[in-house]
Amino acid sequence: MHKKTITLAETDHGGWTWGPPPGFIPPAKEITPAHRLTPESATPRVGELKTLLETSLETLIGTVGATAGVVRLLSPDGHTLQVISSAGLSAELQQEAENFVELDCEAQVNAGLRHIVHVSDISACDSRQNCRYASCRFQSLIASPIEAHSTPGTPFGILTVFFDVPRELAGRSREVVAAFAEVMGATIEHTRINREIKRIERLSARQGMANDIHDTLAQPLIYARMRVSVLLEAIRSGNQEMALRYANDLDEALEMGQKSARTLITDFRGKIDAGGLLTALNDLTAEFSERNNIVLEYRNRIVDLALPLEFEIQVHHIVREALTNVARHSGATHARLCVDACSGYFVFTVEDNGSGARTFTPVEGHYGIMIMQERAQRIGGEIRVDSTVGSGTRVQLYFPEPSLDWRVTNE
Repeated sequence: MHKKTITLAETDHGGWTWGPPPGFIPPAKEITPAHRLTPESATPRVGELKTLLETSLETLIGTVGATAGVVRLLSPDGHTLQVISSAGLSAELQQEAENFVELDCEAQVNAGLRHIVHVSDISACDSRQNCRYASCRFQSLIASPIEAHSTPGTPFGILTVFFDVPRELAGRSREVVAAFAEVMGATIEHTRINREIKRIERLSARQGMANDIHDTLAQPLIYARMRVSVLLEAIRSGNQEMALRYANDLDEALEMGQKSARTLITDFRGKIDAGGLLTALNDLTAEFSERNNIVLEYRNRIVDLALPLEFEIQVHHIVREALTNVARHSGATHARLCVDACSGYFVFTVEDNGSGARTFTPVEGHYGIMIMQERAQRIGGEIRVDSTVGSGTRVQLYFPEPSLDWRVTNE
C-alpha cells in the first residue's frame, strides 16, 4: 500500500515558512546523444540485424514482384562479401543464388560497391549450366550498393534481387531496389552504432564499479596493510606503546573497510521499491521523519514517473545521500525534497535551513558530493550545490528526460 504524500498544507512547520519552490535554470550546454536515450540510439524492437534485413527483403520482394533477394555484407577485413540474410529462397534456390553472386555472371555487379545500381541479364550465365534443380528460373537481377547513411560512399555490402522475368521488365524496379538499399544501409549503421553505445555503457559501468571499489574499499585496505607493517616493527622492537597505537589504527581501518564494503554491497544490489521511484521516495521521506528531529516537506509535482531502472537506482541513491547529509551535518530544523519536471529535465532538489557553507567532505565512509556527481553523470545528469553561511544548503540533481523509446534499450 502506497504511503500518502505529505502536502504543504498538511505539514506542521512550527513557525518556519519556506519561500517559493526551488527554481531551475537549464544548462546552456547541448545534451549529447550519449546522455539522452533517443530513438536514434535505441535498439531496434524487431531484434537482430539478420532479422531486420530479412524483413526488409521480404517487403522488397513483394513490392517489386521479384523471386528472391540476398544481402551480402563486407567482412571486417573489407575484402570479401558474406551472405547475412536472404528471402524467397529454398535451400536449392539459395545455392543457385550464391552461384550467381559468386561466379562470372556478377562480374559487373561487383561494381555495385562503386555506388552504381546494376540490372543484369543472367538467363545465359555460365553458372546456369551448373544448376541441377528444376526450380532454377532466375532470368535477371538488380544489384544495389548498401552504404553508410551518415557517410555516403562508405560501403557496407550489396543488395541483390532476383527476377524470373527478362532484364527489361526487371529494370523498372531499379529505383525501388535502390531506395530499399538505402534504408538497409541506415538500418545496418544504426544497429552497429547502438552496439557501440551499449558496449561503451557496459565498459563505463564496469569502470564505475572499479572506481567505487577503489574509493570505498581499496583505500582502507591499503592503509590497514601499512599499519600492519609498522605494527610488526613495533612488536619486534618491543615498543608496546607504539604497538598498541598501531593496533588501534589497524582496528579503525578494518572497521572503516567493513562499513565501506557494506555500503558498496547495498549500492550494487540496487534495491528499490517495486512500485517505482516515487514510491521509494515516499518511503525514504517517511523514514527520514521517523529517525530525525527535522521537519521534512516532500513536494512532488509529477503524477506519474517512468524511468529506466538504472536512472531510478541512481536518483534514489543521490536523494538518500543528500538527506543523510542534511540529517548529520546541516544543523537544520526544516528540510524539503522537491520533485519536478522543467524544460525537458527532471529535477530533484533537497534543501535545508541549516548553517550552510558545507563542504560535503566524506565522513565515516559516506561518499560526499563527488560520488553524487559521478552517479548523476551515469544518467547524463549534473549536481548543483548552493551552500551559504546562515542560509542553508540546496543540492539539486537534474537530468534530461529519456525519450519514450528508452524501454527498447532495456528489453
